[in-house]
Amino acid sequence: MRIARFLEAGRECHGVIRGDDVSDVSGSPELAGGIPGLLAGGSRALAALHDAAARARRVPLADVRLLAPIARPPKFLAIGLNYADHVKEAGLEPPTFPVFFNKQTTCVVGPGDAIHRPRVSALLDYEGELGVVIGRRCRHVPAERAREVIGGYLVVNDVTVRDWQFKAPTMTLGKSFDTHGPIGPWLVTADEIADPQDLRIRTWVNGELVQDASTREMIFGVAEQIATLSTAFTLEPGDVISTGTPAGVGIVRKPMLLLKAGDVVRVEVEGVGAIENPVIDEPEDTAIGMIADEPGGPE
Repeated sequence: MRIARFLEAGRECHGVIRGDDVSDVSGSPELAGGIPGLLAGGSRALAALHDAAARARRVPLADVRLLAPIARPPKFLAIGLNYADHVKEAGLEPPTFPVFFNKQTTCVVGPGDAIHRPRVSALLDYEGELGVVIGRRCRHVPAERAREVIGGYLVVNDVTVRDWQFKAPTMTLGKSFDTHGPIGPWLVTADEIADPQDLRIRTWVNGELVQDASTREMIFGVAEQIATLSTAFTLEPGDVISTGTPAGVGIVRKPMLLLKAGDVVRVEVEGVGAIENPVIDEPEDTAIGMIADEPGGPE
């Protein structure tokens, strides 16, 4: 199944994608806890939702606005330097251990939402990636059983502010600016992807193909990533793992291809879908100044 969040006539809904339509399953008890709650319910909850979708009201996809499938993932984890060609273009040595970092969940936006070019930097870059969504609460998952805990897949653009990325060793600052975590366009349940290590991944900027690779080129595969992360801490339903970007990022191109207002970035993962996001200058109304009559404010 392809499970989505969407807006219709100002109402936030959940739906199951069926061709060019979406079946509105918002009232289904399986979705009372959103997509993370649905995944936690396991195969029975998914089967019940599938049955509900067959009976539900259908709306043309063209008439709705898709939202991020998971508005606030419990955790948004990502890995750096995970494709050999990307490591090579960066002039670095391949890591011997996965380089994980966090993206703060407030960076999440949906397909079609604007990416803000921040007022503090012009070094804004794209990174098309496959996103894995955890479906079961788990710990100490061996790699050979990792597929059992995957709830589904989605597309990620790991938008990065390059100078801020290297202000601290964790990289979290440069990876977590608001709007810099587009995900979507929906969640594809795990049963629809036969092999997450055999998917084509492509990124376009303004219609120009800038990344074109296969997930088989990962240094650390999806299963190994889950095994490593779950050794350290519990993974929960709805956690998103962004599994790394291939070669072709903008900062190393000659000339550099850094994102600016007016650009459009499209990321597509075979079998999962595509997201497309415009770039705008960070709006002035994102700043909140001190108010004179606030407690502790200036007098």
